[in-house]
Amino acid sequence: MKNLLTKLRQGFTLIEILIVVVIIGILATVAIPTYFKYVKKGYASDAKIQIKNIYMSADMYKQENGEYPTDLTDMEDGYLDLKPSVLEKWAFELEIDESGETGTITATSTDKMGGGADNTITFDIATGTYTGYGQEDEGDSGE
Repeated sequence: MKNLLTKLRQGFTLIEILIVVVIIGILATVAIPTYFKYVKKGYASDAKIQIKNIYMSADMYKQENGEYPTDLTDMEDGYLDLKPSVLEKWAFELEIDESGETGTITATSTDKMGGGADNTITFDIATGTYTGYGQEDEGDSGE
């Protein structure tokens, strides 16, 4: 009985501690990149939501004015309401042809966005796909 109590009081061996550290290291190498991928997608989702709003607002503008807007300033009065918190993090640009069938809406991150500045997400109107920052591959459709 005395031997058992003495053995319990000795604590962990160096090998046991090293094994735990190695296991934590392996888990961290797998978990950290996955975590950052989800954070990146979260930042990108804010921009994608606003891009979708811009696209729908451009359609409303066309229905009322007979032509698509040439840029975002055309839609400021009553068509598009971009939140200041989003505009702090993302700058948006609209390029659309007269038919509305081709063009792009681009969001570029500012230095206030947590993922850093100059990250770009582009929505291709013709294909309905998003490319750039936070997208898994070139053909991520965002639908």
